[in-house]
Amino acid sequence: MSAAALRDRFALAVAAIAFIAGLMPLTLLRYDPGITLGLDSTAEHLIIQSVDPLGPAAQDGVHPGQIVVAINGNQLIDLPQPIYSSFDPNGEQTIIGADPVTPRNRVPPVGLAGLLNWSIDSLDLIEPGDLASGSAANGYVLTGVYYPGWHGLSNATELILGGLSILLFGAWWIATGRAGDSIRDLAFPLVTAVSAPFFVSALSASGLPVAMTVAGILLVLAMLPLAFSLASRIDSAVDRRFAHIGIGVFAAAATIVAVAYVAQPLNRETLVQLRWALTGAIPIVPGLIATGPLDLRGGRTSGAGKVLRAAELAIAGATPLFALLVLGGLSIWPLALWLVAIATAGRYTVRPLARLATRATLQRDLVVAATEAERARLAADIHDDALQELTLLVRRLEASGDTEGAEIGRTVADRLRAICGDLRLPILDDLGVGPALDWLVLRIERLAGGEVRLERADDARHSPDVELAIFRVAQEALANAVKHGKPPIVVRYRSTPGGISLAIDDAGPGITDQAPADAEKAGRFGLLNMAQRAEQIGAILDVKRWPTGGTHVALEWRPR
Repeated sequence: MSAAALRDRFALAVAAIAFIAGLMPLTLLRYDPGITLGLDSTAEHLIIQSVDPLGPAAQDGVHPGQIVVAINGNQLIDLPQPIYSSFDPNGEQTIIGADPVTPRNRVPPVGLAGLLNWSIDSLDLIEPGDLASGSAANGYVLTGVYYPGWHGLSNATELILGGLSILLFGAWWIATGRAGDSIRDLAFPLVTAVSAPFFVSALSASGLPVAMTVAGILLVLAMLPLAFSLASRIDSAVDRRFAHIGIGVFAAAATIVAVAYVAQPLNRETLVQLRWALTGAIPIVPGLIATGPLDLRGGRTSGAGKVLRAAELAIAGATPLFALLVLGGLSIWPLALWLVAIATAGRYTVRPLARLATRATLQRDLVVAATEAERARLAADIHDDALQELTLLVRRLEASGDTEGAEIGRTVADRLRAICGDLRLPILDDLGVGPALDWLVLRIERLAGGEVRLERADDARHSPDVELAIFRVAQEALANAVKHGKPPIVVRYRSTPGGISLAIDDAGPGITDQAPADAEKAGRFGLLNMAQRAEQIGAILDVKRWPTGGTHVALEWRPR
């Protein structure tokens, strides 16, 4: 099973678990604010006997010893209320008494004992000292807390249904290519990352330790398939390694914060923003690296043809960040506004640019194809006509005893064969890039006046278009090494089922920063041709000067 198929299955499994977990508050789980009720030593008052330090009540500042004045809207203690006199001539009133005169219990001790096992929806609490020192004139300091339970999460059902719609409709929309060809195979990882916050919203908002921990961990797991799918789009092995490190760091940090969010109830206002940022960063980092703005290697070639792909990958990485805002009580609006902005930008900005880029890329590919076709035609004409006739002429000259003329003819024939090899090398089509490089290095060594060494490993053949582009880049790079560098020249070539790598180094002074611009002004387009060949097959081309001198040309290609 391929890595992509495994990521899809993992994503769907996480989405299913998140959906089931999101339904639990509405079906099986019991809501508990973390309060245990008891009676004071005189059995006259209902009090807070204990508080779960990780529960919702601890976050509200509820603590043992507080006296319950009212529970679930039922008054247990009547507190003295001031009785005012009639208005005097100045329009003022004075307190002339209180009703009741002192705090009065409404419920006898037997009745209070029956309240110990009540499910708590709301409480009015007072400190024992405040109850003793308060008065009708000065008032009583009350603390009100409200625990609506799962029923208070009134939009939980709507959010779960919204997440389910995103999962089903979004997967169909993306998988059919309507959201863009670049993210078609990201359908399941992307919709899982976007729908999971909707599924676990009730768990996250509950304030219950276990529920919030499960929600935080599920969100981290939901981001991982998308993050690794985006990382697989990164061409450079170095960049891909940085992306994997970023995924691991942010996933670990988000998990730690999810646990700390539960363990530190009084610091949740700070931790909620940190959890949102760290969880959302898990897919954003590989998305940005795959897009291109974070160039960790330097020398990356990018053309207009990558505009749409870059935009789609960046959007895929950032979209879960807006979906996570649903956990802040903002419902679906941030995600909806983000999708509207994407649609607007795509309609009026990105896609028009992409059409221009596609047209330019098509024109470039047509030029390259026409050039190769003309090369093949010229090589065939020379080989089938001029070279054959020249070979017959050499034989006649030898037969007539004109050895000097025959030698000149053989020299011209060798030159024509070399020209045919430059135009279209049959060994490239028959045996691949490695043997073709053997021929090219032997030919270049005679011109370089020094050592030209080839180190190659041929473990796989790839499509003819890719092999032709690789060979043309090597051909151009070696020609530049002979003209502008000096021996020794080292060519390293490796072809595996996972891709092709090519590196050419010389011992010359090294390419300068102004070399590409100067060459273009002078009408020499070798570097541009190499860049176009690399871009045509989706390879990365890196041309630079070593600090100690010498030019380094490297090309990496991976099949998609």
